Amino acid sequence: MEKLLEKKVNINAVNNMNRTALHFAVGGNHFSAVNFLLTHKARVDIADKHGLTAMHLAAWTGSFEIMLMLVKAGVDQRATSRDGLNVLHFAAQSNSVRIVDYLIQDLHLQELDQCDQKGRKPFLLAAGRGHLEMIEKLTQLNLHTSEKDKEGNTALHLAAMHGHSPAVQMLLTQWQEVDETNENGETPFFLAVAGGHEECSKVLLAAGSDINIMNKHSVSVLQMAAQRGHASLVSFLLSENANLLQRLGPSKSPLHVAVSNNHMAVVSSLLRAQHDTDVLDQRQQTPLHVAADLGNVELVETLLKAGCDLKVADQQGRTALAVAARGSHSLVVDMLIKAERYQAWTEVHPEAASTGFTLTFKQDHSLETRHLRALLWDLAYHQLKAGEWQRLARSWDFTDDQISAIEEQWTGKDSFREHGHRALLIWLHGTLRTQPDPDRHLYAELVRAGFPELAEKIRQVKRKADSSSRKCAIS
Repeated sequence: MEKLLEKKVNINAVNNMNRTALHFAVGGNHFSAVNFLLTHKARVDIADKHGLTAMHLAAWTGSFEIMLMLVKAGVDQRATSRDGLNVLHFAAQSNSVRIVDYLIQDLHLQELDQCDQKGRKPFLLAAGRGHLEMIEKLTQLNLHTSEKDKEGNTALHLAAMHGHSPAVQMLLTQWQEVDETNENGETPFFLAVAGGHEECSKVLLAAGSDINIMNKHSVSVLQMAAQRGHASLVSFLLSENANLLQRLGPSKSPLHVAVSNNHMAVVSSLLRAQHDTDVLDQRQQTPLHVAADLGNVELVETLLKAGCDLKVADQQGRTALAVAARGSHSLVVDMLIKAERYQAWTEVHPEAASTGFTLTFKQDHSLETRHLRALLWDLAYHQLKAGEWQRLARSWDFTDDQISAIEEQWTGKDSFREHGHRALLIWLHGTLRTQPDPDRHLYAELVRAGFPELAEKIRQVKRKADSSSRKCAIS
């Protein structure tokens, strides 16, 4: 440092941020460097591009000794940054209790208790950081406030927003109205939930917060938690009897929100709580419509198992199947057709719906059905001609809408092979649940539908496969 002075370096030179050596020395809490610079007449009131002076930085870093040196050097104790922050704001944010005590008790700078450009006094900044010591100190100095910032947030709002449970508990001892709302109509409890702060939410709920107060956009805490994927919080809210379908006019239910944001754990929690699976949003769509539009196999599977009404049409007259077909989500299309056929079967045979098989509508990759799936693949790709799979499908009571949905993907001269294969696998899904011998049933169905030659070929293929299996077993 001495050598720099010998070279006549300007000690008050600024960089592109308008910061001097004193800024860096104070910001780095380098006591000896600050002492040296002040001894050599460094200017103490130069502000950088953000309006920060060395005094602000000393309060931010919490260096009481450097603060004393700057005051002794004649620093402007009332300077504010471009954001309207003064030294008391910075000290409150950094939990520098000793500096706050010095500013108010020794320097008598009570006038520093002003709002910054966001309308926040030091007390609000301390609460937003969760500084218990600072909250207590400012309260002792009579600098606590229940005033709101420009967004309508009180100190309690800010502490809850950032999940500072101990600070919330401390503030609650002096708070009259726990459900006071900000400009967005959000209570401290709402903000705690929105931030995913479960412990803080529990503290506020125990203090009497209303779990069902919505914000000014008619969004409930349950919808907010579902949107942000806070699965544990959703479970907590449900356990506390949050209103599942608390809405003003048509909008997205918590289940719609969870589905559209792909929060599977939240979807499962809502379904366990008996959320209405067929509730409609502003487009007259059910959660299944939304999942089908996204092409999300896991969500569709979960909703189908929950027993959705597959016949519901949206405001454009489209069922979930039509939505999936339009989006070219072939896996979902096949799942929905399986579900439609399964529901139609259980309506006729309600006593058989509770059999012990594991219900799934996904693609079958099991070893147990591999030989059957191989037969169906051969039938679709080597035996059936163009137009024949549709005839076969109609004999199996596929609806025109189901056939059209299958045909909507992969259009081309040989696409009938893929379409036929999908239809056969969909047929197999139901057959495995209704027939004790699917191989024999396939033969009978081909004969009944007017394909005796194909039925015989299938039987021959099956015989060869059985013969090979027996030989392998003997060897």
